Amino acid sequence: MITQTSAVTFRQNLGEMLNQVQYRHDSVVINKDGKPVAALVDARLFERIRRMQARFDALCQRIEAGFATVPESEGMEEIEAAVALERSVHRTAPQR
Repeated sequence: MITQTSAVTFRQNLGEMLNQVQYRHDSVVINKDGKPVAALVDARLFERIRRMQARFDALCQRIEAGFATVPESEGMEEIEAAVALERSVHRTAPQR
């Protein structure tokens, strides 16, 4: 479960919020002036997010290196063509 709370309420209920995250594996989104500014998540989830971020960064570097010699305009044309093709496939695919 994800709980939303203000920064003031979070400060006042820190112990309870930590228990909520630690024992129930919930997450807490902390808002300031009505906008989300931070989140308190279970340490295992945070580690998983960090691993996923590292894998994503490595993949981005591989893609960047693989297309280093392709002019940006040509790369954008290829991306737009692939997106258009994928959208047309999903539009014509029968609904389940």
